[in-house]
Amino acid sequence: METRMIPDQSKDNPPFLDRSIGALPVKRMYPYFSKLKIFLGALAFSFFAKGFSGSYMKSMSTQIERRFEISSSVVGIIDGSFEIGNLMVMILVSYLGSKVHRPKVIAAGCLIMSFGTFLSVMPHFLMGRYNYERIPLTEDNSSTSLSACSLPLPLHHPTLDAMEMTRELKNSGCEKAASSYLWIFVLMGNLLRGIGEAPIMPLGVSYVDDFAKEENSAFYIGTIRSCGMVGPTLGFLLGAFCANLWVDVGVVDLESLTINPKDTRWVGAWWLGLVICAAVSFLASLPFWFLPYSLPKEGEERNLKKLSESSVTIQEDHCKIELPSQPQLKFSEAVKDFLPTLKKLLGNPVFLVYLFLTILQYNSMVGLITFETKFMEQQFNVSVSRAIFLIGVILLPITILGMFLGGFIIKKFKLHITGMAKFGCATFIAAYLLNLLYFTCDCEVLQVAGLTVSYSGVKQSSFPKNNLIASCNSDCSCVLNQWDPVCGDNGITYMTACFAGCKSSIGTGKNMVFHNCSCVQAEGLESGNFSAVLGQCQRESYLFHQT
Repeated sequence: METRMIPDQSKDNPPFLDRSIGALPVKRMYPYFSKLKIFLGALAFSFFAKGFSGSYMKSMSTQIERRFEISSSVVGIIDGSFEIGNLMVMILVSYLGSKVHRPKVIAAGCLIMSFGTFLSVMPHFLMGRYNYERIPLTEDNSSTSLSACSLPLPLHHPTLDAMEMTRELKNSGCEKAASSYLWIFVLMGNLLRGIGEAPIMPLGVSYVDDFAKEENSAFYIGTIRSCGMVGPTLGFLLGAFCANLWVDVGVVDLESLTINPKDTRWVGAWWLGLVICAAVSFLASLPFWFLPYSLPKEGEERNLKKLSESSVTIQEDHCKIELPSQPQLKFSEAVKDFLPTLKKLLGNPVFLVYLFLTILQYNSMVGLITFETKFMEQQFNVSVSRAIFLIGVILLPITILGMFLGGFIIKKFKLHITGMAKFGCATFIAAYLLNLLYFTCDCEVLQVAGLTVSYSGVKQSSFPKNNLIASCNSDCSCVLNQWDPVCGDNGITYMTACFAGCKSSIGTGKNMVFHNCSCVQAEGLESGNFSAVLGQCQRESYLFHQT
């Protein structure tokens, strides 16, 4: 067996041998033992970093969709690229976990996460300013006001049916197409984030399991994950803040904007938070570079103290200690048993059941978190920033509490494998039953004239009966493929002020008010003096009260 010789040291500085970093003085032994707690703190911060950037990225999905003018399916692909990056390396990294320098692999993963996040920011600096679509208003010669309905010759017949409208929309290029393929940078950055995050969970948890007491391991892991869940909470709060800022903040005059964060064309400063997330991931990598390959088992410090004292006595007699050196592991030797080990693992029925349950759990959770903000915006007519804020301050703290209580209960009652399985089964069943309450939720459909309701306010039963053109706006020659909504005094939303039949307007920017809207028929108001304001009408909701 290959051996390593410990050189002579003076009596004033006797050595203590560690198999990974050589001889250490006895006076430095106790700080060395505290490196387990240093690793726990560093791992908790890395969990925070990955949760911080991951939740922020998911909160910005709607903003990215609007900025690059891509469909929700493409956004789903971008979001799924993170899981693809995880799958590319997760199994191999987990298998090689005990055979590599785990802290340094985690550090490299955090650096890859940081680089991927920075890569996602690049399109903002390569693209021009964001220009949202707005209706062209013409100046009325008889006044200083602007008219949305001023063309003398109608281009559309008031009885235009749904098939003709669909054909015209396709011919006019209404179908959504990406304005730029720079979203590929975001996809590749998300892919790298997934690759970089892969080592953190398996290697970090295995490191804690190896060197912590068995009764403390579950509590440590639960505490780390609870601390890590602070990351998603702050990530969503940062997302709420950035979504409330204009994408080109500091470059354009915000007073010139005619839309607000509740408008479906609003794009927040999605790139700003990514810069912060990349910096946090970089900082998370630093402590791991200085942590050793292995640590003494927690609770065995006294035995190691006696060993060190005996080594000092031998060293005083000018003797030399011979201990086996750390074997050098070749990559080919490490991976040759990979496939047999994987086959054996997949043959374990208990593991397969746990794997199946985990897939179901994450399948629902990922879809919920990714599109929850868009669902809340569309269904409850709240701004994206407010939807992100509500998710951050309500849903995620409950998740943190659940993770912490799970680890605490396992430690308190000293649950073993069977007990933990029963405990997990009970919580899964309870969560499933509570999720059935989602089916009781309902909300009012946005009343859009010509789409969901008629111009007289009667709800439409099916799409073929929808008519965007009515007698009240047949003289306006409105363009069908534009969306610049206004809210009439009657509580009905119109696609544009032109479809509301508005003849004049006063004010500028967000304060613009349209008057003499022929399609707005509010009961109790005199005919010919109806008005509309920019933006969609608010809907009554028991969940959100609009102020």
